[in-house]
Amino acid sequence: MLITLHLLNLQFFARHGLYEEEKRLGNQFELNISISFPSDRQVIDQLDDTINYATVYELVKNEMQHPRELLETLLSQLAQNLKTTFPQITHIKLSIFKLQMPLNHFVGKMGVEIEKQY
Repeated sequence: MLITLHLLNLQFFARHGLYEEEKRLGNQFELNISISFPSDRQVIDQLDDTINYATVYELVKNEMQHPRELLETLLSQLAQNLKTTFPQITHIKLSIFKLQMPLNHFVGKMGVEIEKQY
């Protein structure tokens, strides 16, 4: 059986960005995480048989506090940290959206997604 854990629409304030204004003022970010891992259990009734989403959240929260110029760098590091913490992961999909762009007349949000198969 393949189990996929989703943490969606996580909201963080952080100072990621290439431009000085982004580094100084910060921004709101939305993060989505999907991680998959195999299980041979018919019934999952112990936390040790799965991936603890609270631990995943704490890892993400900590990583968001380290400013990066590029969101691609942030997601790559986050994927690496998740795989190191949970070696049973066979697939990771991460996306992050910057909710306010420092561009005149830009309406919407900008995002980056990475996907890794192990």
